[in-house]
Order: sequence, then C-alpha cells, then structure tokens
Amino acid sequence: MHNAAFAALGLNWRYLAFEVNPKNLRAAIEGAKAMNFAGINLTVPHKLLALEMVDELDISAKVWGAVNTIKFVQSPKSKVQSPIGFNTDADAIAQSLREDLKIKLRGAKVLLLGAGGAGKTAALKLAAENVAELFLVNRTKSKAEAIAAEIKKQFPSVTISTDFPESNVDLILNATSLGLNPGDPSPLDESQFSLKQTRAVYDMIYRPAETKLLAAAKKSGCKTANGLGMLLHQGAKAFEIWTGKPAPLDVMRKALESAVQSPKPKA
Repeated sequence: MHNAAFAALGLNWRYLAFEVNPKNLRAAIEGAKAMNFAGINLTVPHKLLALEMVDELDISAKVWGAVNTIKFVQSPKSKVQSPIGFNTDADAIAQSLREDLKIKLRGAKVLLLGAGGAGKTAALKLAAENVAELFLVNRTKSKAEAIAAEIKKQFPSVTISTDFPESNVDLILNATSLGLNPGDPSPLDESQFSLKQTRAVYDMIYRPAETKLLAAAKKSGCKTANGLGMLLHQGAKAFEIWTGKPAPLDVMRKALESAVQSPKPKA
C-alpha cells in the first residue's frame, strides 16, 4: 500500500516491515530515530505501550488512548529527531463501518470483542459517535471494565456493559487477534451470544480475508466486512502525516486488494 503510493507520487521512500518483541519496542523506536526514519506504524501489541515511549502525543492519540503512527520531527534548535505519537485507527474504523457495512453508528447497539489497543480505540470512537448501547466483552474482564469506566466518564449518554447483550444488536465488531491463524477459535462464544442476533459483523482482521467469524456470520445471513477498509484509511492518514501530501487512495486500495488476494508468504 505505502510503497505503491510512494511510487505513484515519485517519492524515493521505502516502507519496510520489522518484527519487534514488545520488550524491545523502546529500543526499536530509538533505532528508527537514529536512522532518520520519517516515521513508524505500530500494530498489536505495541499500540498501548508506545503511549509512554514518544516525546509528544498528538490530540488523536490522547483522545483515543493508543498510538499506531509515529512521526519523527526534527527540532530546529537541537537538530534532534523527536517522536510524536498519532492515532489514525479511530477515524478509519468509523469510516470503514459506514462505507463497507452502511452502518449508522448514532443510536446503534454494538457488541465489541476485545479490550486491547484496537478495542480501546474502537470503543472510545463508537461512544463518541453516539452509539446507544455498547457491550465490551474481553477475556480479561478487568480490562473491559477499565475502558467502560472511562467511557462512562467521557460519554455518559452511552449505555455501557461488560457482559454479553440479552437482546439483538446492530453490529458485532471483532477487535481481537483471534482469526489471524488458521487454528484460532472464533472470538465469539456462541453459547453466550448467537450470530443470528445481529445483522452485521465486522472483523478488523483482513488477512485471511474471510475469518472463521466472518464465514459463520455469512452462513447466519449477516452482512459482513473485514478490516481492509480500516487498514486503507488508517494507512492513508499515516501517509499524509509523514509526507505532507494527499494519499493516492485508489492506488493504495488496489495494492491492498492485490496483496490480500495473493498467497500469504511462509515464515
């Protein structure tokens, strides 16, 4: 996506992927800074950790409580690169839900699976979009309860629960990593809540393009979408933060679709 965009705009830039153990995240950020990187994207499980590892938080990272994009900015006086943390996920998830599922978020009832960095951002954004009811379900309930407490404080008009709904919802949103690997179980415990109790399911995972959750949701007659739209829009915003240029959305979308359809490289 990014390399295709760089080529389209004639930029002599390169986007590279690195696997970094969470305990080495601070060193990785410092290394990128030392090598004069323009910026970094962060994915699971680094988005919450990075909040404490940047020199400054953009308003987006402060509001949505996670960092998925870092830009290195050089101080005019000291000539030192300073990492600034941004969040481009929140607006991207809302935009993708509207475009790909035609969901009207205001007044909706949503079951959100996962309370990690992606889950927290999604929960806060959904609350800001004035959903009527939000059900946060996470394996470690205390994490969901912490987010629920924050939402109650910031968005008191939103009804929030950390249990499964007792009635139908408009949307189930998976913000966990369950589904990335073929052997993963579904993130939804259907003994607690049935897919027949929702009309739409969104999985933030985009590779595989159809997870077990989405396949089961289709069989149940739900409208479904994977996280490709979210990936596109958060990436486009990150591109603009780094380069200061409008992102070529069509080019980026085609590159993403081509990559997702191609066989996954072996580790």
